Amino acid sequence: MGKGQELYKKAKTLIPGGTMLLSKRPEMFLPDNWPSYYSKAKGCKVWDLEGKEYLDMCIMGIGTNTLGYGNDEVDAAVIQTVQNGNMSTLNCPEEVWLAEELIQMNPWAQMVRFARSGGEANAIAIRIARAASGKDKVAICGYHGWHDWYLSTNHNQGDGLSGHLLPGLDPSGVPKNLKDTVFPFHYNNIEELENLIKNQDIGVIKMEVVRNFGPEDNFLQKVRDLATKHHIVLIFDECTSGFRETYGGIYKKYGVEPDVAMFGKTIGNGYALTAVVGKREVMEAAQKTFISSTFWTERIGPTAALKTLEVMRRIKSWEIITENGLKMQRGWKKLADSHQLNISISGIPSLSTYSFAGENALKYKTYLTQEMLKMGFLASTNFYASVAHEEAYFTSYFNALDQVYRVISECEKDQKNIDELLDGPVCHAGFKRLN
Repeated sequence: MGKGQELYKKAKTLIPGGTMLLSKRPEMFLPDNWPSYYSKAKGCKVWDLEGKEYLDMCIMGIGTNTLGYGNDEVDAAVIQTVQNGNMSTLNCPEEVWLAEELIQMNPWAQMVRFARSGGEANAIAIRIARAASGKDKVAICGYHGWHDWYLSTNHNQGDGLSGHLLPGLDPSGVPKNLKDTVFPFHYNNIEELENLIKNQDIGVIKMEVVRNFGPEDNFLQKVRDLATKHHIVLIFDECTSGFRETYGGIYKKYGVEPDVAMFGKTIGNGYALTAVVGKREVMEAAQKTFISSTFWTERIGPTAALKTLEVMRRIKSWEIITENGLKMQRGWKKLADSHQLNISISGIPSLSTYSFAGENALKYKTYLTQEMLKMGFLASTNFYASVAHEEAYFTSYFNALDQVYRVISECEKDQKNIDELLDGPVCHAGFKRLN
């Protein structure tokens, strides 16, 4: 075992689950053999605890670093903030400047609240929306974090989150009296939402604007019209989709505006900052309840976000990462076709993913990660694009992947046995967005 594997072995005895984030557990990639920890990250390169360098052609900090790891301009702004003091009895002016920028970006909105994680932002938005609507019941479509209000869906009849988070998720620790307060509906199924509104006293609709595929038959506008007609607060969760295809929310692409939107992940290029942006008549309901936290007032998050947004505007980062994502999708398809492999590609370009067909899909995924790691790549069956992914990196990546696909193709033709090629256990299925 290397240093990273040894440390993760210790971590599992000290930290429930081994890590703070399900999506970063080594078992999701290469059980027993994933490097697990990093010593340095820059651009789209990552160094493990033993100093070995890898090209990150995988999830780039779970999609947080669209400007690349350690962006010089963002880091310089943060370092200046550290030198001037990150925390004080007084408030930092950056949060006001950032609120102004977000309102300018979303002209339908007038007020903003900040947090430091996507789950917090989702919980804040739900609290405010429930206070504004005066109703408890929420209709959801998509992934919205880990808090009680969301996981309580699985206290209803059946496994409600199987189409939104993970199938078979046990809501242990979530109060059972939250049953029948949150109801899921499926993307592009307007009739399902109409029935919820008809049969339940829905006060809030919360949804991801785009999931593995986009809206059909004017779906988003129909949701907007339903919310308006029934005086329901409409929330767009853009923690993942924001700044991927537009400067701001991907809702702009479809011309449908919410009452509240959340932004996270990319907004601080790896530094912790999330925002809840909304209409004044909704957001002022925050004053009727209690939403407050010490570290929501620290200075690094807003500082990083302001500089990140500045860099994004200047270079039009959303255009670059979209093109890089399309480049990856085209490359996957070309290689798969050349080796007669059946893969299914999904996701918006900058958050691309694919899966192998057949009963050996997870084994092939594990083998791919295993062999690409040996050739100096952090790789799986997904790719979160950044502006740091240069043409030369794609070339070397596809050259390496070509070798892996060739072997997988031989396994499909029964010329090789995939079980004999694996150095360790098969990876876990893990979290993925489902439709």
